[in-house]
Formats: sequence, C-alpha cells, structure tokens
Amino acid sequence: MPEIDKEKQKLIARIKRIRGQVDSIERSLTTGDDCADILMLMANVRGGINSLMAEVLEDHIRLHLLASEKSSAQPHELAEDLIDLVRAYLK
Repeated sequence: MPEIDKEKQKLIARIKRIRGQVDSIERSLTTGDDCADILMLMANVRGGINSLMAEVLEDHIRLHLLASEKSSAQPHELAEDLIDLVRAYLK
C-alpha cells in the first residue's frame, strides 16, 4: 500500500506543476507577453498533461487489465482492450 501512496503523491505533484504552468499562461496573457512565449508555455502544459495521461493509463493497464481476471484472457482479447483504451483516451 505505501507504494501506491507514493505513486499517487507523484501524480499529485505533477498535477500541481501543471496547475502552476496554467497559471503562468494566464499571467502571460494578462500582461500581454509575446505570443511565441505563450505558445511555448502552452506546449509545456500539453506535454505535462500527455505525460500524466500516459502514467495513469499505464497504471490502469497494469492494475486493472493485467492483474485482473482478464489476465487469463486470450492475448487477442487483451490487445483489443488495450487498443480501445488508447483510442478512447489518447485522441
């Protein structure tokens, strides 16, 4: 259980960094900073969100697909479940 708590804390820390980056975008827009700088901040937020999504998706695969009764499913069924996840969440 402590391992799970440690992982959750890492995810929460990542969310707080993303929140700080979003706040920075708001400040930059308010103060009229250069568009190129604002776009770079936005790209950083997008990268942070993508990394967070990948981490949560990876945990979901490990904890809910592979460790469940589905682990006894045929490889084709598991592959289809993974494809469905990727299509649903990484659009």
